[in-house]
Amino acid sequence: MDGVAVIRSPTIGGVALGSPLLQAALSGYSDLAMRVLARRHGAAYALGEVLLDQFVVTAGRHPRNLARLAVADEEHPVGGQLMGAEPDQFPPAALRLVEAGFDVIDINFGCPVKKVLGRCRGGYLLGVPETALDIVARVRDAVPPHVPVTLKMRRGIDDSAESAERFWRIFDGAFSRGVAAITVHGRTVRQKYVGPSDWSFLTGVKRHAGARVVFGSGDLFSAAACVAMIEATGVDGVSIARGAIGNPWIFRQTAALLAGAPPLPPPTIHEQREMLREHWQLAVALHGENLAGRQMRKFAIKYARLHPERLAVRDAFVAVKMNADWQAVLDRFYAIDGPGRDPAPDIDETAECRIDDDAGDAAA
Repeated sequence: MDGVAVIRSPTIGGVALGSPLLQAALSGYSDLAMRVLARRHGAAYALGEVLLDQFVVTAGRHPRNLARLAVADEEHPVGGQLMGAEPDQFPPAALRLVEAGFDVIDINFGCPVKKVLGRCRGGYLLGVPETALDIVARVRDAVPPHVPVTLKMRRGIDDSAESAERFWRIFDGAFSRGVAAITVHGRTVRQKYVGPSDWSFLTGVKRHAGARVVFGSGDLFSAAACVAMIEATGVDGVSIARGAIGNPWIFRQTAALLAGAPPLPPPTIHEQREMLREHWQLAVALHGENLAGRQMRKFAIKYARLHPERLAVRDAFVAVKMNADWQAVLDRFYAIDGPGRDPAPDIDETAECRIDDDAGDAAA
């Protein structure tokens, strides 16, 4: 990097953020436990996993459902993200998220997953501006004025002129209907997660937006990449998605670079051990030990990328079911301290908006 990026402290409506570093909504991942760890390690704001509007409205008092709506006192401000197809189903879902304690309501118009598109949700709505803007208007009218409404978009369905025209209709129309900020991912829906994110498109979006708040997303797998996006595009902040799974240190590392400090090294083995213990405890408190074992395996696979023996550690975590199993892996692989490794080269193609059947898809 040639210089130090300007450190922004953006606002989302009346919600002030302490830095430009956001954790994106990650289906099946960004529950209370992940969000709390992100906030403790430098994220200024985090979004809960994307939830279907119908699930939010119909979810009863079962602990597993309530866990998906849980908000911790220490994580404010926190956003809740909704996905759906029918405009009239969004308002009651948005109101329930507000009642649950979410400070911001985010609407997902970006998910590229085939099952989601086939049910006229997520990125599908970028092709039908009238429906998309009807959803935006209804949510804005439904929630209290002090609760900001935001939007997640991709740069279009594809690279056609028609798709670009629809993008701008939704982008400008959403702001005119009271949206406080928009996050733009630099890939098209058709790309899914293949090929690079087009940061030059984000540059044009922010130039067009002017003072309106725009966050950038796509290919943010390291602190250097996060700073580079801010410097190159001028966006008001970065929404870190797959790069934050199993690596909450990315927020602290990015903050250091933004402040002009030398790059921070990957966390040591003992630092990783303490994070794994902390995450496990939060997950057990949220989900109970049985479900936490299943939930934490997918996180542990991501954490393993930072360990020098990543493949052996990954395989050991796959077998974890209960607390004793978890602690046994820590005792075996994390007892002796040493340097960690950069996980960025091992990032996979986990979709941010993948909908688990267990996350409410059956209610659709």
